[in-house]
Amino acid sequence: MNQIVSLVRAVDDTLWAVVASVGRHSRVADIYASRDAALADRAWREQQVSAYAAFLRTCRQPAPRYSVAPVRRTDLPKGWKPLPALGFLRGQFI
Repeated sequence: MNQIVSLVRAVDDTLWAVVASVGRHSRVADIYASRDAALADRAWREQQVSAYAAFLRTCRQPAPRYSVAPVRRTDLPKGWKPLPALGFLRGQFI
């Protein structure tokens, strides 16, 4: 009965983000709880970009580059939403 029980949990709010970059602009494309899930999403997004490379050239849209980085939930903008696969919508990088 003389045991000390800690009720404080270490809360790690670090998530894994897939980051889309075009030129100097970077946006968080999507977030995941595990690094493996983020790497799988990055691979899928890179596949989509390569599949639509001709379309991107005819629309004169630069192809986004994707990377994976840790991010905290508090660092995300308040109105953040996931990006489409190619990183732009209606001709603008969003």
